[in-house]
Amino acid sequence: MRLLFVLFLTLILSIQGISQQMYLKKEPFAHTYSIVARDTVTGEMGVAVQSHWFSVGSLVTWGKAGVGVVATQSFINPSFGPRGLSLLENGLTPKLAIETLLALDEGREVRQLAILDVNGNVDAYTGKNCIEAAGHIVGENFSVQANLMDKNTVWPAMAKAFKKSKGSLAERMLAAMEAAQNEGGDIRGKQSAAILVVKAKSTGNSWEDKVVDLRIEDNENPIKEMRRLLTIHTAYEYMNKGDLAVETGNNVLAKEHYMNAQKLNPTNLEMKYWYAITLANNGEMIEAKAILKEIFKQNSKWKELTPRLIKSNLLTVSEEQLQELLKL
Repeated sequence: MRLLFVLFLTLILSIQGISQQMYLKKEPFAHTYSIVARDTVTGEMGVAVQSHWFSVGSLVTWGKAGVGVVATQSFINPSFGPRGLSLLENGLTPKLAIETLLALDEGREVRQLAILDVNGNVDAYTGKNCIEAAGHIVGENFSVQANLMDKNTVWPAMAKAFKKSKGSLAERMLAAMEAAQNEGGDIRGKQSAAILVVKAKSTGNSWEDKVVDLRIEDNENPIKEMRRLLTIHTAYEYMNKGDLAVETGNNVLAKEHYMNAQKLNPTNLEMKYWYAITLANNGEMIEAKAILKEIFKQNSKWKELTPRLIKSNLLTVSEEQLQELLKL
């Protein structure tokens, strides 16, 4: 029965236009550590990875809103990403999806793979010929996996860090990766990293379905750089919320969101500028002028931009107040 089942699934994949030859294609290394996980509150699903290999995120991390996430590594078979997601969409559990993918793969003993679905079901596999130290831990709503590590305590440290961490799913996965690096990480060193988080339910719009999609392609300290980018990403999420509040005419809420953005990214002139513009729209001209004066001193192009906002109703001050701003 199992053989017939596998053959049936192979037929499904073939109908979708995926060539059997692709399964057996020799692929590049991605000896690395990664995590797949689900946020039990929001339902968001994510996958994060670090490796001493260029652009690791382009091959290892896969995800689809409303479906699940996949991490495929070691001697990578990139087809495990889209095919794994397809199998989940066809109703398979992560365990059955992994078994099906490996049954069709002659290189299974050098593969490492983890799959998590929208319900938090998760399974992982480490081939017996993956380079030591290699292994994985499957937990509740997450799995951590690693190969070619400095020591065999790396993935247990990841699991412990993830379970103890708080914050967004991306922040918790990053905490797990930071723990891996602190434990020694990849025996060869560091080079690239990636974090992908998708929504629990698809909106039907691919540009809305990814909550986080960050990659460090080549860096001396990719995890540290990822922490910096994730902080900036969060700041711009506040900026986006502020922009939406402006669109609806809620300048009080916009002020709050812009302030939160500045707290995370205090040296960013644009964030300061839009916060000041919101203050001006709220009638808080003294505070607005103080901030704009400093911005204009650093970059006069922001002063040049300011009167253009009047026509678009992004700046709703009087002509007299506008002139006050332009004299700063």
